Amino acid sequence: MDTKNENTAEQNTEIYDADFDTTESIEVPEQLIDQVIGQEHAVEVVKKAAEQRRHIMMIGNPGTGKSLLAKAMAELLPKEELKDILVYPNTEDPNNPKIREVPAGKGREIVQAHKLEARKRSQSRNMLMLLLVFGIVMYSFYVGQLLWGIIAAIMLLILTRQFMPKDDLMVPKLIVSNYNKEHAPYIDATGTHAGALLGDVRHDPFQSGGMETPAHDRVESGDIHKSHKGVLFIDEINTLNIETQQNMLTALQEKEYSITGQSERSSGALVKSDPVPCDFIMVAAGNLDAVENMHPALRSRLKGYGYELYMNDTMEDTLKNRKDIVRFVAQEVKRDGHIPHFNKSAVDEIIREARRRAGRKGHLTLKLRDLGGLVRVAGDIAKAEGSEFATDEHVVSAKRMARSIEQQVADNYLEQKKQYQLFSKQGEQVGRVNGLAVMGGDSGIVLPIIAEVTPSLSNSQGNVIATGMLKDIAKEAVQNVSAVIKNITGKDIANRDIHIQFVGTYEGVEGDSASISVATAVISAIEQIPVNQTVAMTGSLSVRGDVLPVGGVTYKIEAAAQAGIQKIIIPKANEDDVLIEERYKDQVEIIPVSTITEVIEHSLIGNKKRNIVDRLKKVSSVKWSLDIPEVVPASIENINKSKTGTKNA
Repeated sequence: MDTKNENTAEQNTEIYDADFDTTESIEVPEQLIDQVIGQEHAVEVVKKAAEQRRHIMMIGNPGTGKSLLAKAMAELLPKEELKDILVYPNTEDPNNPKIREVPAGKGREIVQAHKLEARKRSQSRNMLMLLLVFGIVMYSFYVGQLLWGIIAAIMLLILTRQFMPKDDLMVPKLIVSNYNKEHAPYIDATGTHAGALLGDVRHDPFQSGGMETPAHDRVESGDIHKSHKGVLFIDEINTLNIETQQNMLTALQEKEYSITGQSERSSGALVKSDPVPCDFIMVAAGNLDAVENMHPALRSRLKGYGYELYMNDTMEDTLKNRKDIVRFVAQEVKRDGHIPHFNKSAVDEIIREARRRAGRKGHLTLKLRDLGGLVRVAGDIAKAEGSEFATDEHVVSAKRMARSIEQQVADNYLEQKKQYQLFSKQGEQVGRVNGLAVMGGDSGIVLPIIAEVTPSLSNSQGNVIATGMLKDIAKEAVQNVSAVIKNITGKDIANRDIHIQFVGTYEGVEGDSASISVATAVISAIEQIPVNQTVAMTGSLSVRGDVLPVGGVTYKIEAAAQAGIQKIIIPKANEDDVLIEERYKDQVEIIPVSTITEVIEHSLIGNKKRNIVDRLKKVSSVKWSLDIPEVVPASIENINKSKTGTKNA
C-alpha cells in the first residue's frame, strides 16, 4: 500500500485527547436531543419544530438517527399540555358515544369515581332484592306454599337481571391516559394497520339477551389519539395504503378524528364516536422512495406546515466528531446495561471501523445503528470471557462474528467460486478479467467478466450483447464502454458482435464501477492480448478515458485479498478511501490509476500491449462524440435501485 496512505492512517490513529482510560468516565447527556451525533442541522430543526409544533419529514438511510430525533422531540414538548380522553355512553343514541377531554391524570380519577358510585348502587339494589326474596320465601313458608314462593323468588331474580339497568354499563371508558407521565407521548406507529392507527370498535358477538357490551366500552383509541399533544412517528410512511394516508391527512388538518369500526362486516361498523382530539406532531420518515410514493396531499401538508430533512450518512473525520463517536460508545454501553465499558484501544478500533464504513475519505459513518450492533457484540464477547472491559481484540472478534447476511453470502460465494474455479487468480487468459463488486453495501465479491468478439449475426451492424441480469445503470455503463472501443483499438468493429458475460451474477448487477473491467476484457478479446489473472480491478470509465471514483473500494479490496488476488487496480481518486484491515495489508498490492492507459499497462501481458498503450496516449486528448452524455442525471428510482441487495459492480 502507498506510504502516503499509511502515514495518513497513522496520523489519524491519534484521534482524540487521551484523558480517559475507559468509556466509564465519559459523561452521557441526560436529554436525548444532546445524544444525537452528526446531525447538527436536524437537531436545530427539531428544536424549532418542537417549539412551534411543526411537522417533520425525515428522509435518509436506516440507522442514521431518525427515530432517536423523534423521541427527543417528544422530550422537548411541554408536559403541562397533556390531556386524558374519556368516552361516555350516549343514552339518546347508543351508537354515537360521547367524547370528553380532561387534564392529564383526571381521567383515571373520574373513571374510579364512576366505578365506586356504580358499585354502591349495585350493592344497595342487591341488598334490597335479597330482602325482597327473603320476604317472599318466608311469607310462602307461613302460608304453606313454600315451593311456589321459591319459584316466585327465582322468577323475580331473572326478571330483575333482565330488565333492571346495569350500573357498570354507564361507567365511562378511559381511552387515552397520560397519568403520571414525565414527557409528552411518543408513539411509534410504524407498520401498524388502519385500526391500530386510526382507532377501532371491537366486534360484539353477543348483541341481544342482555349480554351485549355497550358501544362506548368497545371503542378503542388509535395511535393518532394516543399521541395527542405528543409525537406520532411513522417510518416507511409510503407503505401506508392511500386510503389510510388520506385519513391521516384529515386528522392532521382537523386535529380530531372520529373512531369507527374498520371492518364493514363487524357490529362495530354501526358505531361512530364524536370527534376524538388528535393534535399530534407528525414525524414521517423513510428512504428516498418514500418521497415518490407518498400521497401528494399528505406530503404537501407536511411540507407546508413543517420541515423536510435529509439525514447525513457521514460526518467529517475531525477531532470533535471522533470525540462524539467516543461518547456514542459510552451511550450504547449505558443504554444496553448488560455489557462492560470499552477501554481506549477498543474505542480506537470502533473509530477505525467508523472510517471504513463511511466509504469516503476523511469521513466517519453515521449509520450508527449498525455501529451500535458492533459495540454490543464486542461487549457480549468481553462479558462471556469475564473481562472487566472490552478491548480491541474483542472488537476485531466482533467484526468477524457480527458479519452481515450479505457478507456471509459473499464469503460463501468466494468459497464456491474458488472451489469451482469460476475466477482465476494466477496465469493469464485472453478476454477474461477479475472485476470487483459490492453486495448489500458492505460486502465485496470478485466478479469475473469474460468478453468474446465474433462475426456479426446481423448484416447491417454489430451488436454489444451483455449477459448477467444487468440493471439500468450497468447497461448504460456497458454501452458507454462499447462506444469508445473503436477509438481505443483503432479497428472497425461494425461487422462484429461483442459478447460480454458477467459470470455467476444470478441476483443481477447494478452500477458502473465495472467499466474499466469491461473495457479491459473487450480490448483483450479484440487484440488477443492476455490479461494477468493475478490482477483484479474496479473503476468507472469516462468517455475521455479517465478512471473515475467508485464506492466500496475497501470491501472490494478485502474480497480480492480473501480470494487470493495479488494486485488490485483502483481509481486514483479513491486512494485515500482505502482502510483495509491489518491482516490484508501484506497480502495485496494496491495500484491507483487515473486513466485507461494505466489500467492496460498494469493488466495486459506481452509486447503487443505497447501498441494499445501508444494508441491510447494519442487519443487521450480527443473528446469522443457519443450519444450518451458524460454526466447522466440519476432519478431517485435509480438511486434507490443502487442501494438494494443486488451486486453493485
